Amino acid sequence: MADVGLFYGRKRSKTNPKMRPYILGNRNEIEIINLAKTKEVLEIALAFLGEKVKVGGQVLLVGTQPAAQGVTDLAKELNLPLVSNRWIGGTLTNWKVISTRIEYFKKLKADMASGNLEKYTKKERLEFERDIRRYEETMGGLENMSSLPAIVIVIDTNVHMTTVRETRHLKIPVIGLMNTDSDPDMVEYPVVGNTKARQSINWFLSKVREAIMESTSARARMAEEAAAKKEVKNS
Repeated sequence: MADVGLFYGRKRSKTNPKMRPYILGNRNEIEIINLAKTKEVLEIALAFLGEKVKVGGQVLLVGTQPAAQGVTDLAKELNLPLVSNRWIGGTLTNWKVISTRIEYFKKLKADMASGNLEKYTKKERLEFERDIRRYEETMGGLENMSSLPAIVIVIDTNVHMTTVRETRHLKIPVIGLMNTDSDPDMVEYPVVGNTKARQSINWFLSKVREAIMESTSARARMAEEAAAKKEVKNS
């Protein structure tokens, strides 16, 4: 944790008063994060994440800043929905409408790939292509999100307050990697750490990856055992 610079907080002048329990000290006006406290919360958060994944809960990743590029890599590897460009207001609270747009986007792409758009005029095809590019930028990461997520993982809650407010409104639990200028009471699992350094974020995401993969494997084993028992019972 220390070797990836996770302990670096923000300037003391920016510290949220509620962050005091998570701060070990101060060095040259920079807050030093108490990594023992961070580790404690992270372990609880990952255990909760694992339980959600075991029962098939959907995980949504959110990280739009350049240092959070790792969310895109993780989402691709584990086939998870993500928001990596810009959060569209109402993505969760107006999911019924958003989901219809996602379906339209998916149909447009399928029609484009199959040649079904060739029957339209050149002008109409150009409009469809513009729609595809626009939806790809705003909703491309949500194509495989079939319902509201069971849990949301946010990289830097200060950057994504609209996301956090929507999750609070819908009572969707959040694991939030946040720095000392954030309000830890805004999410269920405030993991306090350096949100500006790519290596710190990637370290956090590696722990998320481990928890998801372990629980996914456990879910697969449970399904196999259930199928085997059913086969024995029916034989």
